[in-house]
Amino acid sequence: MSENNESNFFALMSRMKYINRWGLMKNAFPENIEGHSLQVAMISHALAVIKNEFFDGEVDAEKIALYAMYHDANEILTGDLPTPVKYYNPDIRDAYKKVEDISKEKLILMLPEKLREYYREIFFFENKGKECYYIVKAADRISAYIKCIEELKVGNMEFKEAAEAVRKSIEKMEYPEVAYFMEKFIPGFELTLDRSLT
Repeated sequence: MSENNESNFFALMSRMKYINRWGLMKNAFPENIEGHSLQVAMISHALAVIKNEFFDGEVDAEKIALYAMYHDANEILTGDLPTPVKYYNPDIRDAYKKVEDISKEKLILMLPEKLREYYREIFFFENKGKECYYIVKAADRISAYIKCIEELKVGNMEFKEAAEAVRKSIEKMEYPEVAYFMEKFIPGFELTLDRSLT
């Protein structure tokens, strides 16, 4: 793309609101990757701040929040592949990772050349180190757990097993900032609005 051509990059980013998550599940209310990404960014930022303030971390909370904002952006092109399918076996997981990488590169190439390396760092944030990756991954799992809680609160038992599985996957992470977030902030999601304001 030459510098004089228009770019469709942000027009495509705005389509994140059309990509629904939890496609195999009966949802009481839909969740799209735009709303999910905002929540993951907020939680990622919180986890990074908690790590720095309480557990002697030295991570860039703002940069991690930025990575989280774009962590599912490639699903504009690929759609959201349900977790049971994506991780069914190593062959599917590895093949889908290649599809994800190709879709990320396709989006990056839509940008003006001078912006590409900046956004390549964002889209391939897992290359920035283990800490950045696990914080966003943990926030992604926490966001999924919150979705399960919200569905269960309105009586949608479709999410009962998912809630148990996601909770176990979070507990296996064994990161103190994740445990802190789960203990301090997750109970509030189980309250009604009136109770949460008291």
